[in-house]
Amino acid sequence: MLITTIQVAVGGAIGAALRFLVGVGLMRLYSPGFPISVIIVNVFGSFLMGFFVVVFAQRGYDMMNPFVLTGLLGGFTTFSAFSLEAVSLFERGAISQSIAYIAMSVTFSIAGLIFGSLMARGIWP
Repeated sequence: MLITTIQVAVGGAIGAALRFLVGVGLMRLYSPGFPISVIIVNVFGSFLMGFFVVVFAQRGYDMMNPFVLTGLLGGFTTFSAFSLEAVSLFERGAISQSIAYIAMSVTFSIAGLIFGSLMARGIWP
């Protein structure tokens, strides 16, 4: 368990650093204001998640999941993990659960951010 936790932590640190560098690089290329870097990171991270989930499963590289999937890609973008869970539910035939998961995740995450900011500003008790 300790080795797996270390793999996730190291992968997460690398992924977070990469997300930061991509964000800074894209902001320098494109005008600030629209979060294009977030979209690019989320889409690319989700693509990589889909790619590596299949490759690791086909080749028996499950031992790479903690470092690459949970750590590296989870640190690079948590949206990739969200995307994987949504598609996994859909592929298992749990279509209504997949739709509910997507709707609830987006709605409640945005609401959580709004309420957290209001609370920090002293506007909402």
